[in-house]
Amino acid sequence: MSVLAVIPARYGSTRFPGKPLAKIAGQMMVERVWRIAAAAEGVDRVVVATDDKRIMDAVAAAGGEAVMTDENCRNGTERALDALKRLESDAEIIINVQGDAPLIPPWVIGDVATTLRDHPDMPMATPAVALPPDTETRMRADKAKGSASGTTVVFDKTLRALYFSKNVIPFRRKPETGAPVYQHIGLYGYRRETLQQLVDLEPTELEMTESLEQLRALENGIPIQVVLTDYRGRSAWSVDSPEDAERVEDIIRREGELV
Repeated sequence: MSVLAVIPARYGSTRFPGKPLAKIAGQMMVERVWRIAAAAEGVDRVVVATDDKRIMDAVAAAGGEAVMTDENCRNGTERALDALKRLESDAEIIINVQGDAPLIPPWVIGDVATTLRDHPDMPMATPAVALPPDTETRMRADKAKGSASGTTVVFDKTLRALYFSKNVIPFRRKPETGAPVYQHIGLYGYRRETLQQLVDLEPTELEMTESLEQLRALENGIPIQVVLTDYRGRSAWSVDSPEDAERVEDIIRREGELV
């Protein structure tokens, strides 16, 4: 099964205009993500899906592949489907990789690609990592203060997702007891027909309540397989502001490059 990794990359950003072209430790952020996706096992082709010629030209100059997509795409899912159609790709599996996640390890992308290749009955997959107790405690405290981001997920015994939330789930009736907490990693693998189905569906009530697009799939009965993976001691950080880019540079200095 052919696997296409698509990296949506918009130029416009309220807090960080031109974010994909921002330099992080001497390399454009979008180039970093492209190289990480290209290093992932099981990925056959990587393309940046953009709405801006500056990004397209910069990716090409760095040796990557990019495609212009409709500037009216409302989110990365729509942009990934638009890219698939414009490329006239026959890929059966599409991996949607966030363009502002320059620290996502290539093996996490590879785990999702391999899972979908090995299980052709799965319409959709997404990764998650188990939180150590101290990290969970800190996240719960930060969420209570309204100062933490991140999404958690609960799943059944077959690793099919039951629910995603921007709160920490499950709720612990008794502190330090019960099921572990798993943090969701925001990348998705789809069958091509599942990607089309999701874009065709209207936003759902839970999706709009939590501002989590993956809930559209669950509310419409589309199973999402959770792929348990491990950061292997690496730090994770997405970039939403120039300050975040500086934090990522510090992490790279401490932990080294991913590829």
